[in-house]
Amino acid sequence: MLFLIDGVGFQNTMEQKDVQQRISQLRKLIAYHRQKYHTEDSPEISDEAYDSLVRQLAELEGATEESADSEVNTVGAPVQEAFAKVPHKVRQWSFNNVFSKEELDAWVDRLYRFLDTTPEQTPMDFVAEHKIDGLKIILTYQNGKLIQAATRGDGVTGEDVTHTVRTIADVPHTLRYAVDAICVGEVWLSQREFDRINAQRKKNKEELFANPRNAAAGTVRQLDPEVAARRKLSMFVYDIDLFDPKLSTLAVPGTQAEELRLLEHLGFVVNPHWKHCANTDEIYHYYRSWVARKDRLSYGVDGVVVKVNDVTLQKALGYTAKSPRFGVAFKFPAEQATTVVEDIQLQVGRTGVVTPVAHLTPVFIDGSTVSRATLHNEDEIRRLDVRVGDTVILEKAGDVIPKVVQVLPELRPKGSKPFRFPKKVEGCGGDGSIERIPGEAAYRCVARDSDYLHRQRLYHFVSKQAMNFDGVGPRIVDLLIDYGLVNSYEDFFTLKEGDLRDLPGFQQKAAENVISAIEAAREVPLHRLLVALSIDQVGEETARVLAEHFGSLEALQQASPEELASVYGVGEVVAQALYAYLHDPLHSQTLKRLLTHIVIKNPAHVAKGALQGKTVVFTGTLPTLGRDEAKDLARRQGAKVSGSVSKKTDYVILGKDPGSKADKAKQLGIPTLDEAAFLKLIS
Repeated sequence: MLFLIDGVGFQNTMEQKDVQQRISQLRKLIAYHRQKYHTEDSPEISDEAYDSLVRQLAELEGATEESADSEVNTVGAPVQEAFAKVPHKVRQWSFNNVFSKEELDAWVDRLYRFLDTTPEQTPMDFVAEHKIDGLKIILTYQNGKLIQAATRGDGVTGEDVTHTVRTIADVPHTLRYAVDAICVGEVWLSQREFDRINAQRKKNKEELFANPRNAAAGTVRQLDPEVAARRKLSMFVYDIDLFDPKLSTLAVPGTQAEELRLLEHLGFVVNPHWKHCANTDEIYHYYRSWVARKDRLSYGVDGVVVKVNDVTLQKALGYTAKSPRFGVAFKFPAEQATTVVEDIQLQVGRTGVVTPVAHLTPVFIDGSTVSRATLHNEDEIRRLDVRVGDTVILEKAGDVIPKVVQVLPELRPKGSKPFRFPKKVEGCGGDGSIERIPGEAAYRCVARDSDYLHRQRLYHFVSKQAMNFDGVGPRIVDLLIDYGLVNSYEDFFTLKEGDLRDLPGFQQKAAENVISAIEAAREVPLHRLLVALSIDQVGEETARVLAEHFGSLEALQQASPEELASVYGVGEVVAQALYAYLHDPLHSQTLKRLLTHIVIKNPAHVAKGALQGKTVVFTGTLPTLGRDEAKDLARRQGAKVSGSVSKKTDYVILGKDPGSKADKAKQLGIPTLDEAAFLKLIS
């Protein structure tokens, strides 16, 4: 029998009596939650989950009498290779998310800890703005003229979309002043225009856009600007990355609020609903007021962006490997839906960690259809008491992998049994045994030498986020392994065209492409090499932090576990895993052989200078240098930058409101420098 759950068709083997029983259970549960919500004012599930149950009931009742097909169409962006690539003059970032007032307060507390100060010493105020659900665009102006528009891309390189962005009425071709500026904003499509476009596409028997954001992104990435011109896109500009007033009387803004006023003065369309907030209570009040009103807006908004108002403090706070520390996205309540757990399977990752994954009845959530959700670990399964056959509330928060947040035991089938981790898992090495990692909730393979794990690591090694062998995927890797051409990382770099030409499906051009892709990957950024090695706990963001902090593989190899753990964003667990990998004889030999074939591109050249071999600590707000900029200057002079003062510290560089680190330096007799003395020393 085929029936629908949240608009998604799937095959179900339930007998008619089972469907009727399910309908009866749903009716009782909905009545219970209606009572809790409307009468007792104490709801136990979200509005989204309740609505999802109601939809299931309506669809199941219809499914007992007739079958109906339903299809959800999601249109992706056109092929990006069609556009010229634009290297950003200023790196583009994405914000981290918070989902509650408590998390917002914790974020602010972290800012003060990072600056080593207090609210009394360094008062902070904030600007709250709508987080527009659109496509980020970077606009570049020279002498007041628009010369380029680009997408964010990977933050370092974007796509040149000047031809379509010029068609947007909100984007000025000429500013009111002949200034140089790089400005950032969000392109969006109104719900009304989205409905008009989809109605026309339906009439033309074309695939429908899934949502306004997808439609806006697809329109901006059109090759034909006339198509973009026919769709009435809009744009809000909200940030200035670079600004040179040139001969104008305009001043460089010192706060986020001044930036927004300046943008409007230059001729941009700025969202009018931003608010200057003195503290997190005011931010939360602003947030709550828009949770209720967001659906009345003509544009999509999925949260509130909060930024520290003072630009000097923004520079002092700097960035992590992924996000600005001075800003955060306070997301609106996550979208939820209900679905059924059809199975729980254990997935073996390339590092041997075993993760339980729920296989779900397909469900539409947050703009896409999903059929998998992470259950994290054994403790989480026990906490939720999730079982095969359970109806669960699924949540997709902050564009991450969906997770199960609640079980509805009222809908549990009779005879269900608690899930228990097995002793052996297919995909592990040896006899397949697994063990719980000491001190953690996760399981991993006892032996990690299986063919499955070996292939997973090689798949990952060639992937885009790792060594980036363009066009070389699992299918080609499997061929190379099966024909004995590749068994280890370094084997890829010894391949010749003649080795590949006789492989099934390979011709000379395909062989040339593979060899060219491998040759192009011989020079690899340090952070991507760290990702490629499949080191436990070291993902892309952590690898960037480590690479930028230490500057070279040699410095990483020489670092102690304590030095690794002291790096902001690393911690003891990651440090121990990384140290163990780098000092394991087998891994050391593997890495040594690989290094004979590749060249590492370090994030910054560490020169021999006045600070060679010295350890320095920065504290407080420097007058002209941002914190990250100052650290980079020190590293280029050969220094190691630490986050804490100890007897091994050689210099402490003091800014405004330095806090306890200055006191500790004085106590230990460590020399202190102000910014001017620091710059003089390294010059």
